[in-house]
Amino acid sequence: MSAVMITRKVRKWEKLPGKNTFCCDGRVMMARQKGVFYLTLFLIVGTCSLFFAFECPYLAVHLSPAIPVFAVLLFLFVMAMLLRTSFSDPGVLPRALQEEATFIEMEIEAANGNVPAGQRPPPRIRNVQINNQIVKLKYCYTCKIFRPPRASHCSICDNCVDRFDHHCPWVGNCVGKRNYRYFYLFTMSLSLLTIYIFTFNIVHVVMRSVDKGFLNTLKETPGTVLEVLVCFFTLWSVVGLTGFHTYLISLNQTTNEDIKGSWSGKNRVQNPYSHKNIVKNCCEVLCGPTYPSVLDRRGLMHEDSSVPAASATCTTTTTTTSSSCSSSSSSNPVPQTTKPTAPLIPNEHTPDDAKPSIAASAERSPSPKEEHPPASKVPPLASPETDAETSLAKDKTH
Repeated sequence: MSAVMITRKVRKWEKLPGKNTFCCDGRVMMARQKGVFYLTLFLIVGTCSLFFAFECPYLAVHLSPAIPVFAVLLFLFVMAMLLRTSFSDPGVLPRALQEEATFIEMEIEAANGNVPAGQRPPPRIRNVQINNQIVKLKYCYTCKIFRPPRASHCSICDNCVDRFDHHCPWVGNCVGKRNYRYFYLFTMSLSLLTIYIFTFNIVHVVMRSVDKGFLNTLKETPGTVLEVLVCFFTLWSVVGLTGFHTYLISLNQTTNEDIKGSWSGKNRVQNPYSHKNIVKNCCEVLCGPTYPSVLDRRGLMHEDSSVPAASATCTTTTTTTSSSCSSSSSSNPVPQTTKPTAPLIPNEHTPDDAKPSIAASAERSPSPKEEHPPASKVPPLASPETDAETSLAKDKTH
């Protein structure tokens, strides 16, 4: 059976390489490993729910009604920054097309020349100058591009990310150029929320212990004990992470650069992105412009697919099968088949019950002679045989 090429429009996120997952028609972009992200949601929502259920009613009556109000606002801000970090594009760079990759390969071969057999080819590196410093652009063999400065390839998401900081499993996404500030605001607000809940848990226990004793208070408020344990063990890691990223922001440096020691001074290379001023560095990272995504993941692209010819008769390139079939049937109606009007002659194979209907149809159907007027008779042309016969007939009469 022959195949027919059908062109249909699809969203670009459906054909993007890498190990990301997309939701809401490409608006939400995350990594495939989301188990730790769900754990983060459970810990934050669960701890805050216990705080609102057990401590807030008591503290609002005996201390101040502003305590639960501020806690709700802080909780909403934490959730907004978490979801903004997790659901956004961190700055993924598109891979080179086949034609672009072939052109880059030709440029590299022309620059390196013929490498003798058995020798290792030189590294694929390009040098650019940024603020009087030489910065090396490395070639990515997966994306087939020379990565921009400060970009790196994430092995978990299998994508090159611009200004790559690190891959954070707690938010279920990479942290890069487009979502770093939201990640930092998330860690800072989460540190404040953890300290806030931990502090007022202690205040709640102390106020109840004055009247009922410490042990009785612990028995009556098991939720408070659980909250204190969760906050105590998460406080050090969250506050420590916030302090570490505050240090990096003050230097205008990423976690990836700090781990690799890119600007440690060992090679006498200074950080070309630092303004040598803490305030300027913080303003650039936290208050700089929001960069648009270069993926255009919700854009449309054409995809060619082959389908069997029988199933493609009612299919067009821009509509679905059902709508195209209905439009073709409305515009080109199928002619109805009619029974022949010529009389049928019964024979020995014709059933007996069908013979009367055949005879009746023969009587009703007009004969060809009635339909068409008789043609005028034309005398036959003379021939040698007819002339001989006429002459013999005349001789006999005489």
